[in-house]
Amino acid sequence: MSRSKPPPRFYVSEPIHAHGVCLVPPEQSHHLAHVLRLAQGDAVTVFDGRGSEYEATIARVARSGITLNVGEPRAVDRESPLEVTLAQGISSGDRMDYTVQKAVELGIAAIQPLATERSVVRLDRERAVKRVAHWQAIAIASCEQCGRNRVPEVLPVQSLTAWLGAPAAGVLRLTLAPEAALTLAQLEPPRSPIVLVAGPEGGFSPREREDAEHAGCTAVRLGPRVLRTETAAVAALAAMQVLWGDF
Repeated sequence: MSRSKPPPRFYVSEPIHAHGVCLVPPEQSHHLAHVLRLAQGDAVTVFDGRGSEYEATIARVARSGITLNVGEPRAVDRESPLEVTLAQGISSGDRMDYTVQKAVELGIAAIQPLATERSVVRLDRERAVKRVAHWQAIAIASCEQCGRNRVPEVLPVQSLTAWLGAPAAGVLRLTLAPEAALTLAQLEPPRSPIVLVAGPEGGFSPREREDAEHAGCTAVRLGPRVLRTETAAVAALAAMQVLWGDF
């Protein structure tokens, strides 16, 4: 006997109230009605990023959007016990998209895009704002898929130099470096928030590695092989979940 398929699960930005009414914006409504073929009376699961998810039923489908009748909240906690921010050197195209998607699936708490000396992608202020919005949309879609009820924030783009200069008291900063002496397994289990710093396609420059060391970052390696930028952070996050998290 086949198991019934769970109801579609999606995010809305406005606060949801138990036993109230929720209006789904037109763009999302179009996807639900015309791609997923949902209709009045169909069940869905909806969340607003504040920690709970809600059972809901489609009450009305209109051009202005879909109206939901919201039921009981479920305070389902699927967050990692590790509070990790990924500080990622911006990589090009699908590589950065992949990193954001998989980092969210692996329980990341926030993502800090970094402009570095060897970043292939160069973003002016307007393009940077658009890319952050694009990456935030990927983070939301990843939460919809993986069941998280809190959406990690994608922070505004900063230069690595400026970011390293900001105070970081009480935070363990780990920099991925193929030549590092330490591995993750050799570290003591952290008792503080973690920032994982990963480079772009060409890695960090010698000057950036030196600046990171002076800023208190601990360099760690992921085995003897040099990993691609889209692999390195994802592999490190998975290893951290095995060593210290909920895997």
